This record gives sequence, C-alpha cells and structure tokens, in this order.
Amino acid sequence: MSRELVWFSDATSARLEDLQFVLGQGPGLNHREQAEAVREVPDLGRLLAEQWPQFTPGAEELGVAALFVWPVCIGAVPAGTLTGYRRTAGPLTEQQSAEGWLVADALAEHVLAHWPAAADEADGPGRAGSVDLHRAEVHQATGVLAERLHIALPEALDRLRARAYAEGRPITDTAHDVLRRELPHDPQ
Repeated sequence: MSRELVWFSDATSARLEDLQFVLGQGPGLNHREQAEAVREVPDLGRLLAEQWPQFTPGAEELGVAALFVWPVCIGAVPAGTLTGYRRTAGPLTEQQSAEGWLVADALAEHVLAHWPAAADEADGPGRAGSVDLHRAEVHQATGVLAERLHIALPEALDRLRARAYAEGRPITDTAHDVLRRELPHDPQ
C-alpha cells in the first residue's frame, strides 16, 4: 500500500517523512499492523543504527534525537501513523504519550471527515495537499522513467529514490526534474 503524507508541522517533519519514503525504512513504516502500541525511539542514535542504518544518520543530520510514532486508526482499521520528534533524547512522559494518542485520534477523525480534501483548501502551514495526491509527481515520474528506460515500475521507483537519496534532495524535487526532462534518461 502506498504511503501518502497528509500534514506536516514543519520542514523537519516533512523531511523525516520524505526520508522514510525514499529509503523504505524508519519507525513509521510497517507500524500500522501494531494499532495498539506507540513506538518510542527515545535515543535515535543508540537504538536504530542496526535496524535502520541509512535512516538514522539522515534523521540525526536533521537534528532529530528521538522519535515517537502513534498509529492512526479509523475504528479498528489502521489508516496510517502520526510521527513526533524532538531534538533531545529521552522517553515520553505518561502525559505526553496520552496526548499523542489524543492527537492521533483527532487526526483520524479529520482525515475521515475531509476525505478527499479539496486541492485549494487551506489547513495551516504544513498542509501537504490533497490526501491522495501528495506524491502524484513521484508516481508520474516513476511512469515516465519506466517508459523511457523500458523497465518495470518498481525498478523505476527504486531508481528515482536512489537518485533523491544520493543527491540528498526531497523525492518530489527529483521527480519534478524527471518530469521537466532535466535528468539524463538513466537517473542512476
């Protein structure tokens, strides 16, 4: 299932989500199966280096020291995740964890009430756009690469992700380059 960014609070949170999407690793991925638990990573450097070797240095480069992921569920159905971060290491207090659950529940209600969101609807500084279209350019660029290079879509997406990672850029910027034909035919 494709992951789409619905909302982000600041540039760091947007880059963290982009990093997880590009690398295919991080604490927010595959968390939807565990709808009853919050995933706490109170010391990013110590706990994740072996589990997510590429994600950890990228997150630390952004100044992130701790991550917390709550499942976002609509009823009993896992619909996504809410990721929080902080710049100092340490676990959440019981109150912070409970407040995270409240925000995750409110997010589920908001997503359900506004699905699909109107493209021009303003929702704050970090609105990612229409819920189902945030990475539309990534999907379009994947199709363009697949056609240009005569390869399967998964391989084209992997090549696009690799280019974004190698250049340290958001994947949407790399996708825009492909769509504007600013990258060589083989973006490796």
